Amino acid sequence: MTADYTCFTSPNGDDGCRPRDATAPQHREAVTTVRVLVVEDEPKMAGLLRRGLIEDGYAVDLAADGPSGYEAAMVYDYDAVVLDVMLPGMSGFDVCRKWRNQQKWVPVLMLTARGAVTDRVAGLDGGADDYLTKPFHLDELFARLRSLIRRGPIPRPTVLTVGTLRADPASRRCWRDEAEIDLTTKEFGLLELLMRRPGTVLTREVLVEHCWDLAYESRSNVVDVHIRALRDKIDRPFGLRSIETVRGIGYRMRADGGGPEKTGR
Repeated sequence: MTADYTCFTSPNGDDGCRPRDATAPQHREAVTTVRVLVVEDEPKMAGLLRRGLIEDGYAVDLAADGPSGYEAAMVYDYDAVVLDVMLPGMSGFDVCRKWRNQQKWVPVLMLTARGAVTDRVAGLDGGADDYLTKPFHLDELFARLRSLIRRGPIPRPTVLTVGTLRADPASRRCWRDEAEIDLTTKEFGLLELLMRRPGTVLTREVLVEHCWDLAYESRSNVVDVHIRALRDKIDRPFGLRSIETVRGIGYRMRADGGGPEKTGR
């Protein structure tokens, strides 16, 4: 029977895992042999993950730093990658971003002790497919890996497109149809986040933490001011309204990229 563990980060920052109650019900599924890359610099955690994954039917390769993890996935075709964020040489965020910039679409599960909203947003915006925060159970990690592997690699364009609106995160350029639009750094950051989740309401808290790395204060209108400026550039000159206000919550990018503008803001 496969050992069952709880993985954690101790108060002094060390990673570790301990056996869970052996009498707890087991729900593991049989897994056909697939190859997984684990990029983790802490030897105890890396070894535990490797043993658990092998016992669960996976073939496993290990990398102990960012550059070697990046190179391994560029050379070999893995079915999934378990990628720690805090790595020597290159952070997990940067590793994942470089893969995506090189059109490497292997499914990535990020693994970290950092649970702040800004970290989760940074990981997902950098191209990660899922995000698991320590402490975690190996059962949950396996379940998330199975889900990613079933889904397979999903190529994503480097240029974001929603309707007639396009944005290139690499060059930080933006267009409506063929007209290029000049945006400030903050305006582009807001637009990029909204375009990555068309049809999804994003709260002011999430927008502030992503673009300003600040704690949100309910009295602050910094998001509203920048959204108005953004609308004045990407919508109003074209008679469109792509960013909708969800009263009392935040903002949403229309999935069609913008309908006819209505009066009022």
